[in-house]
Amino acid sequence: MDVLTDLLSPGILLYAAMVTLISGFVKGSVGFGMPLVMISGISVLVEPRLVVAGIVLPIFLSNGLQILRAGLADSWRAAVEYRRYVGIVCVMILISAQFLTVIPARAMYVVLGVPVVALSVMQLLGLRFSIPPHRRTQADWGLGMASGILGGLAGTWGPPTVLYLLALDTPKARQMAVQGVVYGMGSAALLLGHLQSGILNDDTLPFSVFLLAPAALGMWVGFRLGDRMDQEKFRRATLWVLVIAGLNLIRRGVLG
Repeated sequence: MDVLTDLLSPGILLYAAMVTLISGFVKGSVGFGMPLVMISGISVLVEPRLVVAGIVLPIFLSNGLQILRAGLADSWRAAVEYRRYVGIVCVMILISAQFLTVIPARAMYVVLGVPVVALSVMQLLGLRFSIPPHRRTQADWGLGMASGILGGLAGTWGPPTVLYLLALDTPKARQMAVQGVVYGMGSAALLLGHLQSGILNDDTLPFSVFLLAPAALGMWVGFRLGDRMDQEKFRRATLWVLVIAGLNLIRRGVLG
C-alpha cells in the first residue's frame, strides 16, 4: 500500500475504486464500456498514463469473466470465424501501445477524449453501417487496424467492435461470444504491450492490482442485475455520461 499512497492520496484511490466499481457494473450489464468509463472518470483526477496502466488488469479480468459466461465452446467457434479481425486487433494493440510513452501529457487527454466522444455519439445516433460479404476482408483489415490502434493508445476497442458486428448483421448471441473473444484476446495483448512499453511497471502495477477487486464486484452486480434492467435506457444514459466526460478530457488537453 506504501507504493500506492506514494503515487496517489487515499481519497483519490477511493475515487478510482468507485469509478472502477461503476465501470464493472456497466460492463457486466451491457457487455462493454469498462475502459471508456474508467478512462473518462479516473482521468479527471489522475495523470492519463497512470490511468492507462491502472485499467490493464481490470480489463483483463473482466474480459476473462465475460468469456467464461458466454461459454468456452461458443467462444472458440467465434474465435475461428472472426480470426482475421481478432488477430489484426491484437497485433495493432501491441504495436500502438509502444507509442504511448512518447505522447505529451496534454495530447494524451485529447487522444483519450476524442474516441470516447466520437464513439459514444455514433452509438447515441444509432448510426448503422452495412458491410457486404465481398467487402468483408477489407473491413477486417481496416476496422481491425483502427480498433487496435485505439486499444493500444486509449485502452478501448469495444465500441468499434460493436459497430463492426452490427455492420455484419451478426446475431445477438453470436455478438456476445465474439465480443468476449475480441475483448479477451485484446486485453491479453494490451497487458503484454504495456509490459513492453513500460507503462505497466513496478510502480504502476500496484494501482492496477488495487482496482481488480472493485472491477470484479461491479461485474458480479452487473451480471446479476443486468437482465432485469431496461438495458437500452441504461446504455443511452451511460453513453451521455461518457460524452460529457470525454468533452472534459478534450477541454483539459486543449486548454490545460
